[in-house]
Amino acid sequence: MQTPYEILSDLWRLAGGEPDALAAVTLTGEEPQLASSFRVAAAAQASIAASGLAAARIWQMRNGQAQDVAVDMRHAVVECRSERYLRVDDKTPPPAWDPTAGIYKTGDGRFVRLHTNFPHHRAAVCKVLNCAEEREAIQAALKQWEGEAFETAAYAGGAVVAMMRSHDEWSAHPQGRALAELPLFTIEKIGEAQPKPWPAGDRPLAGVRVLDLSRVIAGPVAGRTLAAHGADVMLISGPDLPTIPWLVIDTGRGKLTSFVELKREEGRATLRRLLAQADIFSQGYRPRSIASLGFSPEEAAHISPGVVYVSLSAYGHAGPWSERRGFDSLVQTATGFNHAEGQAAGVDGPKELPAQMLDHATGYLMAFGAMVAKARQAREGGSWLVRVSLAQTGRWLWNLGRLAEGLKTEDLKAEAIKPLLEELPSGFGRLSSVSHAAKLAKSPAFWARSAMPLGSHQPEWPARD
Repeated sequence: MQTPYEILSDLWRLAGGEPDALAAVTLTGEEPQLASSFRVAAAAQASIAASGLAAARIWQMRNGQAQDVAVDMRHAVVECRSERYLRVDDKTPPPAWDPTAGIYKTGDGRFVRLHTNFPHHRAAVCKVLNCAEEREAIQAALKQWEGEAFETAAYAGGAVVAMMRSHDEWSAHPQGRALAELPLFTIEKIGEAQPKPWPAGDRPLAGVRVLDLSRVIAGPVAGRTLAAHGADVMLISGPDLPTIPWLVIDTGRGKLTSFVELKREEGRATLRRLLAQADIFSQGYRPRSIASLGFSPEEAAHISPGVVYVSLSAYGHAGPWSERRGFDSLVQTATGFNHAEGQAAGVDGPKELPAQMLDHATGYLMAFGAMVAKARQAREGGSWLVRVSLAQTGRWLWNLGRLAEGLKTEDLKAEAIKPLLEELPSGFGRLSSVSHAAKLAKSPAFWARSAMPLGSHQPEWPARD
């Protein structure tokens, strides 16, 4: 199996990075760190190190100073479970899942996973099943369905669900075959534009303006990472969009947050105005959905020549599922992880990874791709498109190999977590939260802005120095 350093080297080469830059990185720690047959800790360390190294290279571009980057494996994997360790005024997180979410069995003996944390997704499931929004009623109704038929009907009805597949089943599936032809991520030039000079500032991304149109974990983690290196990140939400409050707090560190109603032309005009002055546009909408609002990659490049457009999807930008909604837990289920972990643990049914690793690693890869593309824009001009997906991150994680005794690992104790936490003020109360795992010697990562309730700021960019 590859070492974490070799994994990082592959990520760096895929992004077109200069090989000599890797000498600045120190990776410490050993696997396993969490109970899993998969290399979740190595994936955490490599993805965070890639983003940290990209920030260090931008720092060098801006002022000529090289610097070392260090990432400890335990710190990295803890940051990839940051939502679990967040405390607000010493309060622990509320239950992570709606009572109706989770695993069910269908009439043909297959397992399906339902994601019902948002009320409209729960309602969509129960409309398809013609049942009450209660766990027992949902299970009884699912006994009348075959697993794959329900998965197809539920998606068509606006729900987000997944049938559990083995890795072999996923590899033979049309979507699995489509993804097998794609790299982990893509960075491509999509338009002509003059190089943008770096704004003044004393941090790697100082003065870089980022629009963050994402929710839940992966996209918000990307924005949080860019903010940790000094970017002005503005989280755009709508007053009526459902949210998961604990995740809003955890991933909101370092960000401005504004309400913009994209269903109305007035809101779209506001977003166009913000985009015209932005450097990075990071979004997690489905392709046709964002295009219908007037913000496809090509339209964004027209509005803001030289923009870096980062596009997140669940199942990839090619193949029959390219428009399908999804979350980490569902992609784990559909692509073979839950089946494989269950088999490794001797469980008759699904077993989840010990972290939302597809989400978190994808978030760091998004930030990595955004910084690499931004550096290219500054050197050679152009508008750029970065594409990532949870399913492609999953395929990468799978191909890193398995740990034969990994599931015997004890979970991390509180005393192991405590040195990795920091205290921060916020608009919600005093936060105890996981600090950033990438340690840059000359431009340390930190969040200069407090996490605030959604909509706390006007949709206006702060002045540049």
